[in-house]
Amino acid sequence: MIIAETERLRLRHFRTADAEAMVRVLGDADVMRFGSGVRSPGDVRRWIVREVTDRYPAWGFGKWAVVQRASDEVIGYCGLAAFNDRCLPGETEIGYRLAKSHWGNGYATEATRAVRDYAFAILELPRLIAVIDPENTASLRVAEKLGMSYVRDVMMEGWSHPDHVYAIDRAPVTGGGNR
Repeated sequence: MIIAETERLRLRHFRTADAEAMVRVLGDADVMRFGSGVRSPGDVRRWIVREVTDRYPAWGFGKWAVVQRASDEVIGYCGLAAFNDRCLPGETEIGYRLAKSHWGNGYATEATRAVRDYAFAILELPRLIAVIDPENTASLRVAEKLGMSYVRDVMMEGWSHPDHVYAIDRAPVTGGGNR
C-alpha cells in the first residue's frame, strides 16, 4: 500500500522482499551510529514482519519503505511509532533511517515532510515528536526543517545520555461558519 509520493520518493508498506535492502541500511554501523546498534539480517527480517503483522494493524501506521521513484530502489524507512518509553499520551514519534549512499540529497527532509503531512491530514494525529541524539546534527536540522522545536529530554533505558525530543502540533482546523 502506498502511503505518500513526493517528486523523488514513494513511501509504502514494507514487503518481506525488502529485507535485503534494509539489511544494507540497518546493518551499516554509520547509519546506526545514533541508534541501538547494527542489526543482523535475522533481526531485520523479524523487524519487517513485526511492522507488517503487528504495528500496521494495531496502530494504523508504522515504519514505511522509502523507495526512490527513478530506480524503484528501497533506500531506507520513514514512518511513525507509538512507543510508551518515548511518547507521552497524544504523541506519535516520527523517525527515519536512510542508506548512507543516499545521505546529503534532501531525501530525509522530503520523506519526513510527506509522513508529517500524512500524519496530520489523513491520520489526524495531534502531535508528532522526534527523539534525536544531541550529537546527530543532521537529524536535528531535519526536525527543524519540519517546523519542530525542542521540548524536553528523554533518558532511554540503557543509554548513557539523554536524547532531545523535538515536537510539532497539528495546526487547528479552521472552518468557515455557516452562512
